Amino acid sequence: MPIRPEHRFFYPIDWPQLSDAIRFRRAQGRCEECARPHLQRVFHLGDGRWWDAEISGWRDGQGRRLRQRLRDENLLARIRVTKVVLAAAHRDHDTANNDDANLAAFCQRCHMLHDRDEHQRRRWRTLFRRKAIGDLFQGPYSAT
Repeated sequence: MPIRPEHRFFYPIDWPQLSDAIRFRRAQGRCEECARPHLQRVFHLGDGRWWDAEISGWRDGQGRRLRQRLRDENLLARIRVTKVVLAAAHRDHDTANNDDANLAAFCQRCHMLHDRDEHQRRRWRTLFRRKAIGDLFQGPYSAT
């Protein structure tokens, strides 16, 4: 996952090498949370369940094989396809802590779930900033 230019100085200069070591040597090209394979297209249901072609079966959001059959009559209408991309993530959200135990290889779904609180905080801050700028330049918002 590319690093935004304004956040580049938070990461060490050898971050690409660290990321590769975590994603491909340690995790063997699979998400450490749900076991989705890197750069593969996977069929999923949007709730974490996904089809693993290697085992010819469904897995849940934690990578465990589902033992029971899916009993949804409208299953084909719900299936989506996603290309999985692995990224190295900091478990404690501290970009200065680059210990192996603190780094994890996550697919985009697991990475977003892991960083959910941080993304919500940023979204609210952005919304409040936009409202403040609107008030500053356009006056208060109307009630309509």
